[in-house]
Order: sequence, then C-alpha cells, then structure tokens
Amino acid sequence: MINDARIHTRRRELARTLALILLCLAVFIVAGAAPANAVRLKDIASISGVRNNELVGYGLVVGLSGTGDGTTNEFTIRSMTNMLEKMGVSVNPANLKPKNTAAVMVTARMPASARPGSPIDITVSSVGDAKSLLGGVLLITPLRGLDGKVYAVAQGSMTLGGYSAEGQAATAQKNITTVGRIPNGAIVERDVPFQFNKQEGLTINLSGTPDFGTAMQVVGRINAAVGGNVAKALDGATIQLTIPPKFQGNLVPLMASLENLDISPDSRARVVVDEKTGTVVLGGNVRLTKVAVAHGNLQIVVAESPNVSQPGAFSGGTTQVTPETDVKIKEQNNRLLLMEGATLQELVDGLNSVGATPRDLISVLRSLKTAGSLHADLEVI
Repeated sequence: MINDARIHTRRRELARTLALILLCLAVFIVAGAAPANAVRLKDIASISGVRNNELVGYGLVVGLSGTGDGTTNEFTIRSMTNMLEKMGVSVNPANLKPKNTAAVMVTARMPASARPGSPIDITVSSVGDAKSLLGGVLLITPLRGLDGKVYAVAQGSMTLGGYSAEGQAATAQKNITTVGRIPNGAIVERDVPFQFNKQEGLTINLSGTPDFGTAMQVVGRINAAVGGNVAKALDGATIQLTIPPKFQGNLVPLMASLENLDISPDSRARVVVDEKTGTVVLGGNVRLTKVAVAHGNLQIVVAESPNVSQPGAFSGGTTQVTPETDVKIKEQNNRLLLMEGATLQELVDGLNSVGATPRDLISVLRSLKTAGSLHADLEVI
C-alpha cells in the first residue's frame, strides 16, 4: 500500500512537470510567431495584487554643519524636546537652537513581496528651512501606511546628489541639497496581508491608453499559450484570468511564462504638442486626407527716426522735432503643398519642405485638425 501511494505521488509529479514543459513550449511557439515591434506582456501590464505600498514617516536629521532649521521652525524644536524627554533628558525648549538639526519627511515604497527583515530604500526630504542635509544622519523613524500601522523603521546616514557652498558675495550649488536617499535605509517590520498563490483568479491591467484591439490580442495569446478559454477581456484595459486547476496554489510558474508573451500594442493616432518648448510628437498611425497647405512668413518692420528742424536766423520761429517713419514689409512666399493620404514620414517631409519650424508646425497641425484633415487626437500640453 505504501509503495502504491509513492507510485501515485510520483506519477502526479511527473504529470505536473510535463504540463509545465508543454506550457513553456507553447509559449515559445507563440512568441516565435509574434509580429514585429512586439513588446513583452510584463512591459505593458500589471498583475492585480502585485503592487508597491507607499509608506511615510516624520523624523529628525542630526549632525548637520549649521545648515539645519535653526530657531524659526517651532515644530523642529518641539520634536527635539519630545525626543530628548523620551531619552530621559529634560530640556527647556527656549534654550534649544537646532542649527544642526532638520525636520524631515521620510517616504518609501514597500513591495507586496517584502517580508519582515527585508531592507528597502528610503527618501528623506526637508520640511523646514534647512539649507542642506549634507552629512546628516536620520534618527530612527517609524514608517506608516494608509491604515496608520507601522510597516518599517528607517535610520541611517544619507547620500546627496548635490552640494552647496556660499560666502558673503557668492553662492555655488549643484542639484538639490534638501533631499537625500538612504539605500536599504529601512527594515520591514510587518508584511502586507496578501498571499499571491492562494488566488483563484487574476486580473491583468494594461497600462497606457485602453485599447480593445490590444486587449483581445492579449486574450488570444494567453489562451493559445495555456490552452482553453482561461482569459477574457472585461474592457479595453482589463483581462480576467481564470487559474487552470494544474496551477492552483502555484501561480509563479504560470505568470513567469505568461509575462514573456510578445504583444504588439495598438492605440489611437495621436499628436502631442508642447507649446512651452515647441516639441511636437506624432504617432505612427497619423493620417491625412486631401488638403492643401500654404505656409509663409510675413514680417513688418516699423522704424522711426526723429529729425530736428531749425528755424532761420531772425525768423522768430521755434525748433521743431519732425519724426520720419520707415515701414518695410518682407513676405516669404512658399509654394502651395498638396498632401493626400500622407503618412507620418510624408507629413514631416512635406512640412519641412515648406520651411516649417517646430513653432510653425504647431500652427499647421492645429489648422489641419480644424479643417478636418488630420485624423488623430491633437493633445496640447
């Protein structure tokens, strides 16, 4: 009886291993048939529950070289008083001059897979009027989540990506000196109550602009790789995945295979214009219907020069100032450009041929959109 149980257990293990091998082969076959310009599913999607959790805390940085908050921030003095009293030191807040201390906010992102004892990076930012956090040491600071519970404790020496130096007549500064980082500066004390392998279903969220074509492409590739109708699209950005029985309780091999599926994402044609910098970004699906574009620059220069009129001797007249105005008009006549069914490259080449600068290109694109010839979403930021 014992030998029979061992044989059945061994057979189940072999069947499970064979299923994993077949899944990997199916994924490789599907990936090999992927279209050009494809990206991995992991690069355009996120898995439900697999997310970062934001943590924040308030603390003190000490050891500064006279670049701290000073005596102007009352909350820094109160924080120092409370800290010293907890350590058994009784002080008068009026006597504290914390030039070497700065009040800071500490932020961190804790992954869902973090467990007690795992280190995470933290960012330290000044909340007072400290001039620099260079050389400072963060004292022990509890980091809390949105539920108010402490999930990590931070402490350590900071690293800054800049410096500042000043004298009586000059100041030199590089980057920001009031924000620093501490690699592995916090230790996780409590994990997030989330068990990935015990889920009966998964939700795949597509990043970027929702697109029904991309969603159905993801559904088709997942079903082809796993076998069966295990995936369905709830909308243009959400895929619901039912866990096959052979992977229940062991989702890591399944997701490791699915996240490497090649997907060719699609989206609406879009033109993004940044008027502040003159930057224009055109998507590859931008199309134009038949339209004529005339581009020209009109330059009008008005210059005035005063002339002084002196009266003749013994004429009894007075000196008069007579303005002389010179108006010059310069117009650049460019040829009329006819574009029909133009692609992105043809659009750029055509506008460059009429001498359009990025600023002029913005005006041309707006006019094309108003005329109904630009078939793309024009977004001005």
